[in-house]
Amino acid sequence: MPKLTDTQSIILSRAATRPYNIAMPLPEGLAGAAAKMVVAKMIERGWLEEVEANLRKSEPLWRETGDGHGTTLIATEAGLAAVGIEPVVASAVANLRKAAQAVALKGAPEVPVDPSPKSTVIRTGTKQAQIIALLQRPEGASIGEIVALTGWAQHSARGMISAGLKKKLGLPIASRKVDGRGTVYRLDAA
Repeated sequence: MPKLTDTQSIILSRAATRPYNIAMPLPEGLAGAAAKMVVAKMIERGWLEEVEANLRKSEPLWRETGDGHGTTLIATEAGLAAVGIEPVVASAVANLRKAAQAVALKGAPEVPVDPSPKSTVIRTGTKQAQIIALLQRPEGASIGEIVALTGWAQHSARGMISAGLKKKLGLPIASRKVDGRGTVYRLDAA
């Protein structure tokens, strides 16, 4: 894990809890030249990225670019990994933002995505992280394999997939019937 200053750690940790991993607003007391210096170093290291702000969603601005446009800062996968957040969740949130921007660029009406109930923080070593690791395998995981790993009842494992991973985290999980294994769940790489 890279060495972070307290300020960098606070910025990335707060971004992990915000919709689309937006790093704004910066911590209280960090302004002016000090803010520019911290942000420049974090962008240089690949922990933050400057993207166009969606003013219709009232995203906070990092800087104005003129003509009523501005940019905001988002934490990257590398930045979230630096504070110990699982890469699969970071990439899922990054892909949501990229998809929303692609739709906006095409001129099509933007599909409303409400990321607010989705938490992007997954501690390593938890049962949730272990289940995600099982689902990331090319062969996926059956309910029986998840039950064997966690010691949970089958309905609890299904509930974790449906409510915890699909709905809360917004992860793209596919399922299909496999002879000899039953229903197999797999995390589709987006």
